[in-house]
Amino acid sequence: MRTAISAGDTAWVLVSTALVLLMLPGLALFYGGLVRARATLNTFMMSFVAVAIVTVQWVLFGYSIAFSKGGFTGGLDWAGLNAVTSQAGPYSATIPHFAFIAFQSLFAGLAVALISGAAVERIRFSAYIAFTILWSTLVYDPLAHWVWASDGWLHKLGALDFAGGTVVHISAGTAALVAALLLGRRRDVGRTPLLPHNVPFTLVGAGLLWVGWFGFNGGSALAADGIAATAVITTHTAAATALVVWLMLDMWRSRQATAVGGATGAVVGLVAITPAAGYVSPISAIAIGALAACASFVAIQLRSKTKIDDALDVFACHGIAGIVGALLTGVFASKAVNPAGADGLIFGNSRTFLVQGLAVVCTIAYVAPATLLIMKAISAVSAVRVRVADELSGVDLSEHGEHAYHGSETLEGGGHGVRISDGVLLEPVSKSDGVSAAA
Repeated sequence: MRTAISAGDTAWVLVSTALVLLMLPGLALFYGGLVRARATLNTFMMSFVAVAIVTVQWVLFGYSIAFSKGGFTGGLDWAGLNAVTSQAGPYSATIPHFAFIAFQSLFAGLAVALISGAAVERIRFSAYIAFTILWSTLVYDPLAHWVWASDGWLHKLGALDFAGGTVVHISAGTAALVAALLLGRRRDVGRTPLLPHNVPFTLVGAGLLWVGWFGFNGGSALAADGIAATAVITTHTAAATALVVWLMLDMWRSRQATAVGGATGAVVGLVAITPAAGYVSPISAIAIGALAACASFVAIQLRSKTKIDDALDVFACHGIAGIVGALLTGVFASKAVNPAGADGLIFGNSRTFLVQGLAVVCTIAYVAPATLLIMKAISAVSAVRVRVADELSGVDLSEHGEHAYHGSETLEGGGHGVRISDGVLLEPVSKSDGVSAAA
């Protein structure tokens, strides 16, 4: 094993870190376009503040809990990045330890930001900040230790998670579902169509996520080598496949290929390939992208028939696609692709598939009750949901004192909306007033 720092490997991981950070505005635009105009800034802010808070937490103690040696979690040997230098670290033989820490900090922050999509338009910003601190510390960090730390119990069992299928996406999707159930439905659900206010935002956001995911998955090789190249081509292939399949499903269901559907399909493919990216072939990536698109598409249709208001379908897109991707990693993984991995089910090794299934079950079994307890603890101290009046006037105004758009706006989709000017709730408006139904 090489122990000297490689300039090429270091450059690739640093660039990958920047690409992952690009996912922050990507997610903000993707989510922000899907909400109504009166919640745009709040939706953006929940992504930005999650990454900021978790970065500080990561340096203070989060990284140590996740990656230092310990039992159920790591210890505090690296708290405050004590004893960490710019030399190569235990998880980064050819890159500086600091590069690995910076790269991983963004995974932790984005995991919390993903959850926000289930709670948009109704959660108090202060409650979300408390949730960010508690969830990253009590849920994300221990789970990262199980799967990625050298002494993590799922890692030692042989669980494969190349870039965060279980640690990031299944955990965030599960937490989002729990949060949506506890928060309850938005006041307008079932009363008026809740249409995206800016679909181009969502398309641009999906594009930025697609670009950033090359760093997310490709950078997880921690080297500028063939495994990184494999992760890049499988990531791109799965996203493209899922987008095409989603549009086909859209056209089959409604005879229309929707832009939101295309953007959603691409993200679903990116989620599904994440645990498998460095372990499978491009042909396998096509199967993973296609199957994940079908599963998430069905999950969204089923969710829409329930009273669960997972506003931006975080569980259907990240939870379900993450589960599909983790399980299919156990099917399609090949040591011919990555000798450091394992052969999957189609290569005669059923154990890999069983371990992947165990990792999925254990992730959900830990994240769901832990998220429930965190939400209950926060609600015992202060209100978690905004007041009805604030929800109607918009969380941008109540939580931030700002509007995304100045002047009179139509804030609700469908035949009728609510016009707001300078923070004052005015009369309902309809399409006949000459104002767009979806601002």
